[in-house]
Amino acid sequence: MTATNHTARAAQHAIVIGAGYGGIASALRLRAKGYEVTLLDRCAALGGRAQVFRRNGYTHDAGPTVITAPFLFEELFALFGEQLADHLTLVPLTPWYRFRFADGDTFDYGGTLEQTLAEIRRIAPRDEAGYLALLAHSKRIYDVAFTELSALPFDRFLTMVRQIPRLIGLRSYQTVWGLVSTYLSHPKLRQAFSIQPLLVGGNPFDTTSIYGLIHFLERAHGVHFAMGGTGAITQALGALMTRHGIKIRLQTTVASIRIEQQVATGVRLDDGTELAADLVVSNADAAHLYGVMVKPAEQAKATRLKLKAAHYSMGLFVLYFGTTRTYPDVAHHTITMGERYEALLKDIFDRKILTDDFSLYLHRPTATDPSFAPPGCDSFYVLCPVPNLQGNVNWDIEGPRLRERIIANLEATLLPGLSNCMTADFYMTPADFRHDYLSTHGAGFSIAPLFRQSAWFRFHNRAEGIARLYLTGAGTHPGAGLPGVLCSAKVVDALIPALQ
Repeated sequence: MTATNHTARAAQHAIVIGAGYGGIASALRLRAKGYEVTLLDRCAALGGRAQVFRRNGYTHDAGPTVITAPFLFEELFALFGEQLADHLTLVPLTPWYRFRFADGDTFDYGGTLEQTLAEIRRIAPRDEAGYLALLAHSKRIYDVAFTELSALPFDRFLTMVRQIPRLIGLRSYQTVWGLVSTYLSHPKLRQAFSIQPLLVGGNPFDTTSIYGLIHFLERAHGVHFAMGGTGAITQALGALMTRHGIKIRLQTTVASIRIEQQVATGVRLDDGTELAADLVVSNADAAHLYGVMVKPAEQAKATRLKLKAAHYSMGLFVLYFGTTRTYPDVAHHTITMGERYEALLKDIFDRKILTDDFSLYLHRPTATDPSFAPPGCDSFYVLCPVPNLQGNVNWDIEGPRLRERIIANLEATLLPGLSNCMTADFYMTPADFRHDYLSTHGAGFSIAPLFRQSAWFRFHNRAEGIARLYLTGAGTHPGAGLPGVLCSAKVVDALIPALQ
């Protein structure tokens, strides 16, 4: 290669759309390959859905709060000869989650294996052996689906065909609920060990049991919290990008992809400005990308069919608030289970109706990091799975009503006296997810993690029929959740050659 050619290749420019963690990781990986990288995002701060809200001295992480695979973040710093530990402090949590059932009973999940087994014996001694068998099966799934396949491109059907025998052997045709019920008999434990798909937008009664790997993922690597919150991770990654020359443009919305003769050549912003690029990586919601940013005539038929048949994750109602007192007996992560389980999930995912009952996920970061609230106070958010916007819920009316029901429920259970000490509260609905993050139907996690929407059947990381356009993020392989979107950036990394 001549010096002139080397200079020309080294100057290749990549545009990354969306500064969620999939986009940030893709930008870093492309920069490490030698590309000039510009990262664009419509929000005022980095992080995508992992925004940080501050109200009256209270801090709230808007996005993910659970770190289950810290090595995926470590890899990003290692690309540049740096160490994550020099920039961020991760602390292990015990318990990982506290479940509170409708009858008031609790189940602490996490910590050492013996701590988990002791909790299982307290509820259902006969299920101790079943849990160990479930964990062993989860490891088998993990060894294949995560270790081998999570960063493997599935843009060729032959790749999928080659994996079918192993996936069948792992019983991936089962649902997560079916898998858990094979090993556990007590209804409370079945609920506790089947909720993981909800963390990535899936119904345990529909989600492929491939996601059963989460049990071993948590056991192998623990559940951590970043001191300073998820926002501290975003800040550390933002500083890493700045140190290594990635250009960042916030409050910048991409309206469409520039495509010439089925090749992506850049982007067009909502103000009409056009930016040229040698390749484009989209961390926008995959359904929004193909539904709005790329014309149907420019898409492959397979992509149009996937978009037409797509089944979306549930929506999220998230209530943020502070309290002028502390609740020291409330764990960092608490999941409260309602009277109904399968029927409630059917109402949310299938019937798409908002009912009077609910299950809740309560996050109390001040249990680990007091800096999230003023002295003597607590910071909270409570997440309630709800129908996405395909359910036609009028959130202007139902938002305030749901807020009141949630407060009443928390006051009667976990947070006595809440109405007298609650302060600085606000909430987000699926309508906000659609407006703020351009999430199709306001879905919390893009398309749902069904078997028919996994691997090759998911939106491909290399766009079908459009050269030099790549996809990362929750709607692409391998899926939603922090490990999923970080691994999707590894898939993009595998597809794009390094500059020589």
